Amino acid sequence: MDSLSQFALGAGVGVAVMGRRTRVWKAALWGGLWGTVPDLDALIDHGDPIRNMTFHRGASHSLLYLTLLAPLLARLTARIHAEDAHWRRWWLACWLALFTHPLLDTMTIYGTQLLQPFTAHPFGIGSVFIIDPLYTLPLLLGLIATGLDRGSGRLRWNALGVVLSTAYLGWSMAAQSWTTRLAERELRAQGISFERVLATPTAFNTVLWRIVAMEPGGGAYHEGFHSLLDAPGPLRFDRFTSDRRLYEQLRGNWGLERIAWFSHGFFKVARDGDFATIADLRMGQEPGYSFRFRVAEWHPNPGWAEAPYADVGGRGDRAALLAWLWPRLKGSGLPPPRTP
Repeated sequence: MDSLSQFALGAGVGVAVMGRRTRVWKAALWGGLWGTVPDLDALIDHGDPIRNMTFHRGASHSLLYLTLLAPLLARLTARIHAEDAHWRRWWLACWLALFTHPLLDTMTIYGTQLLQPFTAHPFGIGSVFIIDPLYTLPLLLGLIATGLDRGSGRLRWNALGVVLSTAYLGWSMAAQSWTTRLAERELRAQGISFERVLATPTAFNTVLWRIVAMEPGGGAYHEGFHSLLDAPGPLRFDRFTSDRRLYEQLRGNWGLERIAWFSHGFFKVARDGDFATIADLRMGQEPGYSFRFRVAEWHPNPGWAEAPYADVGGRGDRAALLAWLWPRLKGSGLPPPRTP
């Protein structure tokens, strides 16, 4: 999730755990800071855009490593405020603020390597967009109300914010599961063969869902959209191709295979002039994808050769996408803009 959401979650957890053992502002500040610590790995340059993408949310998001880090940060915090008597409580607050960060990230589709060093598998449920105001606002409003309320029950506002935001995540998973099952039924009804299906929310909401269905063999995929406010009726799917032959020719290219692995098979390979590109189909929508990389270059002799990896991704026409988003969310059935 975005940094504001992570800070708000960490702050909410800090206040909930520390209760009246310390000032609310201390618990909120330190909880928020701890809640952003895992994302400091974004400051590390691993040498090329593919490594920067796929190593992000790696070791710094490991539940094991964060658990080992928590007592050190908690001891330091307790010393700063001369609250050693409560350092174990600070420890619990710190651990939960750190621990919930990668768990929240896992709710997005990007990929979070929770179980390093045992496995580098990038976990991603994909039931919430990376920025979702309906998740973040309850946390922020709960913290603000707690700060403004001078009564004995003021901590209940923070608790309510945490409960509502967590319930929203539960709702998102239920909506995703329902949409996925609907998409699979529709694909079968329309005679479309598929190997895997993914349903992810469009920007800033969990009402309008984007569906991607990969055909067996990965040579083509179908994209569709479904709003929970749509009238009953068949779903529309548009078919697009991925150059499977080019993919096979480039096997052994580290960047190509890294994205194929990281995307869980939801990828598109294409030739763009003298270059070969691969796009992660999970983030963005046709034809603009947030993560699209140049991985090889064509030479008459010897043919395809690995090229310096370059980020050539984009998000399409943002103005057109935003103009389309709201009416489509309300069930208009409006086709998506296809401008690059």
